[in-house]
Amino acid sequence: MTDISSFPDDLLQLQERLHHAHAEHRAYLVGLPWSVEPLTGWARSERFSHRGDVPDSPGWSDEQKETVDRVWDEIRELSITVVDHPRWATVAREEMVAARMRLKKQTHPIAPGDVTEAA
Repeated sequence: MTDISSFPDDLLQLQERLHHAHAEHRAYLVGLPWSVEPLTGWARSERFSHRGDVPDSPGWSDEQKETVDRVWDEIRELSITVVDHPRWATVAREEMVAARMRLKKQTHPIAPGDVTEAA
């Protein structure tokens, strides 16, 4: 049985960066308008809306779209790097899911409120 309880420092750091990128992405999205493109809002009585009245959305600026794309690119690259790490070649197939879950838990995901606003 492979020891799935220990991970190399570089893999731990990559997973922590991935958690941070996800948290940064979520925190940034919270401050954006509800629609990427400009759209007219509606009153609760016009359509079903559990949020009540929905205001007009000015859409996202080019800078906001670029920031979201940049963070998504970072998330994708980090995800690929974590998944392709050589450590996984030493883990038995039947232990892989447990090992990956242990890595995620060991690196303590960041809560969205703990991240400063994206640049």
